[in-house]
Amino acid sequence: MERTRTRIHRIRRLRGTLIALTATSGLLLTGCSGNDGGSGQSSKADSRQNSGGGSGYAPAPAPAQGNGSGEQRDGDRSEGEQDDTEGDFAPSPDYLSTFALDVDTASYGYARRTLADGHRPDPSTVRPEEFVNSFRQDYERPDGNGFSVTVDGARTDRADWSLVRVGLATRTAEQKGERPPAALTFVIDISGSMAEPGRLDLAKDSLGVMTDRLRDDDSVAIVTFSDEAEAVLPMTRLDGHRDRVHHAIDALEPTDSTNLGAGVRTGYATAVKGLREGATNRVVLISDALANTGDTEADSILDRISDARREHGITLFGVGVGSDYGDALMESLADKGDGNTTYVSNETDARKVFSEQLPRNLDLTARDAKAQVAFDPETVAEFRLIGYDNRRVADDDFRDDHVDGGEVGPGHTVTALYAVRTKRPASGHLATATVRWLDPETREPHEESGQLETRSVDKALWDAPPRLQVTAVAAYFADALRKGDDDRTSLPGAPSLDELADRADKLADTTEDKAVRQLAEAIDQANRYED
Repeated sequence: MERTRTRIHRIRRLRGTLIALTATSGLLLTGCSGNDGGSGQSSKADSRQNSGGGSGYAPAPAPAQGNGSGEQRDGDRSEGEQDDTEGDFAPSPDYLSTFALDVDTASYGYARRTLADGHRPDPSTVRPEEFVNSFRQDYERPDGNGFSVTVDGARTDRADWSLVRVGLATRTAEQKGERPPAALTFVIDISGSMAEPGRLDLAKDSLGVMTDRLRDDDSVAIVTFSDEAEAVLPMTRLDGHRDRVHHAIDALEPTDSTNLGAGVRTGYATAVKGLREGATNRVVLISDALANTGDTEADSILDRISDARREHGITLFGVGVGSDYGDALMESLADKGDGNTTYVSNETDARKVFSEQLPRNLDLTARDAKAQVAFDPETVAEFRLIGYDNRRVADDDFRDDHVDGGEVGPGHTVTALYAVRTKRPASGHLATATVRWLDPETREPHEESGQLETRSVDKALWDAPPRLQVTAVAAYFADALRKGDDDRTSLPGAPSLDELADRADKLADTTEDKAVRQLAEAIDQANRYED
């Protein structure tokens, strides 16, 4: 992905002035109403499509720099600082960053499981945004569907470098009353590898608990797959039929190989056959994603069921299990299936997913949600979006509602963290963050924006509010676990794992948050396994 970004940057250099003009025109449109964000507060303006005025930032075209290739001039760097960030940091004059929203957390859950088993995760499985989004945030919530926008930040220990946090939050689940009914098709891996403790047994127990907690007007279908796929329970209304669902779950037993492609195809066919108008129709895939028979590539698998996704709006929720786990395949399936993923390693995780996370995904507050952050060239020298490698969107596609974004439900927060080097001296406006989404029922587009001033990142990171510190610790931890990929450079101000473990331990005491305590334990484990 970093190589892909490098190619993109080369194209941008060739376009030079054209990109500067494109950024200018795009940001003129981004001028949405909102507060000045100087204190990092959420904007409350209703910045709808084609809204004109407001205090949004629209930069002038950046002047030609260096040899005209878009690279930073040496004079823009702090004295003694080396230009070692090529390929990681966005070059001038491109001051836009655009990505589809993502609420996945599977990468962090799998990393914790791997560390608990005695070794460090493969760097390719570490996605920083999923580490960051695994922790509770304190963002203000909007009143209705859509998002609030919070932008804040703090200064790192490296001169001129800050971490900027863009926080997006949806309404809490209980604010809109009754959710629509759900029609859930569970596609359950019963291959031989699922016999390992903590796989199929965990899924069966959790599905049993969830069946008792779903509403009477919800419906459930069950598809199993090993070398073949079978619909063992058609779409069944739970009212008066819970025993039938429990019986189907209790009868699940592991056998044979893993034809994940057949499972997904049969699952979607079952979902289409049992489609309920006015309901949330979703396929829930429970698997270790170790496909070894039939289709084994996400593109090939999902090409066969594209009509179900596009015509019927059936989304995918992936639940990963197992010490050996096909992380890349599951993540790709969820991304291309307009859904999201999580990972469970024990009974506590599983019950939380099926009793809390899955119900939270039975309602949507936003479709095709994207974010675009515009940095001010007068104050920003360079920046880097931490993670979201597979969720990048072309800047010009921000307002193209035919381009896929992320589907987000009530009770979610989405956090994007940026490493930002400010110019010296820097004073005034720093960035504008805008989120765009479609109403889940009418598909009418909406936007909301938040602003950030340079004075809001003056405070030292380790003196910042606790939740911002937790975000930083999670990002630094992911960055440390990704070492070994020669194409990457460390985040500015990155502490050692030993120091990071100490920071997390203190934050766990301050926040009294069990999840932060688990983060501290995971960092401590990684520190012990460091080569």
